[in-house]
Amino acid sequence: MLDQQDSEEVKTRTTIIAIEFDGGVVLGSDSRVSAGDSVVNRVMNKLCPLHQKIYCALSGSAADAQAIAELLRSQLYLHSVGIGEEPRVGAAATMVKNFSYRYRDELSAHLIVAGWDRRGGGQVFSTLSGGLIRQPFAVGGSGSSYVYGFVDAEYRAGMSRAACQKFVLNTLALAIKRDGFSGGVAYLVTVDEHRAEEKVVLGNDLPTFFDGSDGHPVLHGEDH
Repeated sequence: MLDQQDSEEVKTRTTIIAIEFDGGVVLGSDSRVSAGDSVVNRVMNKLCPLHQKIYCALSGSAADAQAIAELLRSQLYLHSVGIGEEPRVGAAATMVKNFSYRYRDELSAHLIVAGWDRRGGGQVFSTLSGGLIRQPFAVGGSGSSYVYGFVDAEYRAGMSRAACQKFVLNTLALAIKRDGFSGGVAYLVTVDEHRAEEKVVLGNDLPTFFDGSDGHPVLHGEDH
């Protein structure tokens, strides 16, 4: 007989985010994976490369999301070989969208696709429920409902590379603090014309949020 952990679907119940800057994108995620109320993996990297300069951020069923990413990584490689150049971010996002919609009744996953190509520069696409929407930034996962107000207030068009990295890290830190299903470490990937740079920020090194005297969340050590 299966115990509760075995009978529960393993989900990434997570916080994922991606944002464009002039010349590239920054993606981020937490690392907690749960089955029901049990944490089954504390350090899963939910930022998966689809190609050298195209990544996807995973949420939903861990098995479904990973299967989609691995399958489309091979398809995108063949597509790249066929056209004789690096694939476009929009092409990768379209593949994810088509696959997610085709198997919408069998799979439970939401992927944010982001990266850089020579035609469009840095781009972020949301593929929720088989849709395809390009956005200046996108958030997803269980922790997203805790941070929508924060990202709406803090986002500014034309933010620099460093500002976007800080924006992503602060968003993840707040989600990890508020959402019981988000946690662990923060994974960041910065993609530009030259390379994809990966970074891990341990839980003890994340920015600290607390409730100020006025009852609003304030980032420790900064003025807002």
